[in-house]
Amino acid sequence: MSDKKTIAFFPEAAFGPALNSVGIAQACEKLGHKAVFLTDPGMAGVYAGYGFEEHMVNMSEPMEPEAMAKYWSDFINGHIPNFNKTPYEQLDNYVRECWEAIVETAIWAEKDLPGVLDKVKPDVICVDNVILFPAIKRYAKQNGKAWVRIISCSENEIVDPDIPPHLSGCGENDRECFEKFDARFKEVVTPCHAKFNAFLEECGEEPYPLGEFFEASPFLNLLLYPEPVKFKRRTPLDPAQFQYLEGCVRDEKPYEIPAFGAHNDKPIIYVSFGSLGSGDVGQLKRIIATVGKMELRALVNVGDYKDEYGELPPNVQIDSWFPQPSVIKQMDAVIHHGGNNSFNECLYFGKPALVLPFVWDGHDNATRVQETGHGLHLHRANWTEEQLIAAIGRLLSDGDMKAKLAATSAHMQSRHGPTKAAGLLDTLTPGIEKGGA
Repeated sequence: MSDKKTIAFFPEAAFGPALNSVGIAQACEKLGHKAVFLTDPGMAGVYAGYGFEEHMVNMSEPMEPEAMAKYWSDFINGHIPNFNKTPYEQLDNYVRECWEAIVETAIWAEKDLPGVLDKVKPDVICVDNVILFPAIKRYAKQNGKAWVRIISCSENEIVDPDIPPHLSGCGENDRECFEKFDARFKEVVTPCHAKFNAFLEECGEEPYPLGEFFEASPFLNLLLYPEPVKFKRRTPLDPAQFQYLEGCVRDEKPYEIPAFGAHNDKPIIYVSFGSLGSGDVGQLKRIIATVGKMELRALVNVGDYKDEYGELPPNVQIDSWFPQPSVIKQMDAVIHHGGNNSFNECLYFGKPALVLPFVWDGHDNATRVQETGHGLHLHRANWTEEQLIAAIGRLLSDGDMKAKLAATSAHMQSRHGPTKAAGLLDTLTPGIEKGGA
């Protein structure tokens, strides 16, 4: 081990990036380093719950935690009708509004972030976001420290002309889809991209090309994406600067499967649309009604909406939260929304997945699961009862899919992403760019 470091993690204020960083932070502390978290107040308590020190960085106008939670809940739930649209159609609504909000978070963070960094004095800063925070680059340069980019979304967040554009859901060989989506994306984000570039110039940073909101770290970039499903790039990523982590499955408390009112000797599945999709109570009720007719058991994550569910089929149990890695490990199949945590955890534990994507990189992960033979993809709402039953049946019976998943799981578990990430951070030389002097 190198000398003890203070490693600051600054994940996006969302549970996916947050929990991925927790996995890496746990591994860093096992090596004797101190891991701390910089966080928007809306995520306060999440990291403390795992025993980590928290430092607040306002990413928007300050408001009470309850008000912040309601704001984002209303934002997501207000877009539920847009979740039925194609990735291309979502560019003019959800994607545009998200990028407008993301740019504002970067501008707001500049108010608090410099002071927080000066207080914490990290030796390494790990940022998991889709946008640059100039204060991080400035702190690293002025203090001879390193900053690391964590890419917890799908791999195509790092662009290449031969792979699908990020958020597009395009198949890997669908060039027409590539070009159409990329052109429209650049049109949609032009106003907020211009605002972001003006902000970068105010901070002494060079403006970014249209459509880009971040850059690769010159020190180290950690992709949570697993190598068995990675894309074939025109320009392969340099391993001196980019490392695949094979997922970053965090340590979570054990979960004991409860007794059900029926079919306790039958397969068991897990259904979760994460914090993003739990507000779509109607869709979850449809799924519950359908699996209630099958000879299996189902655990269903319903988020903060548990009170909206009445009597359930005897083979279904719901809860507001599950220790997901511990649950997925014990499942026979999973239905999820394509979030990167669920995507990676299913691959890590070798569990077949049916992906019903909502937005963002859920579309990319849904397409990738199916085209690589690790699961299936259905439209999140436009399915019939017969189609859902058939898809679940295939997940439980497809021998070729199970064999591929077993190989992918063995590959990922043999490398253990959090341990690999911690080892790379342990040996990272502050202030020295990869390939530099």
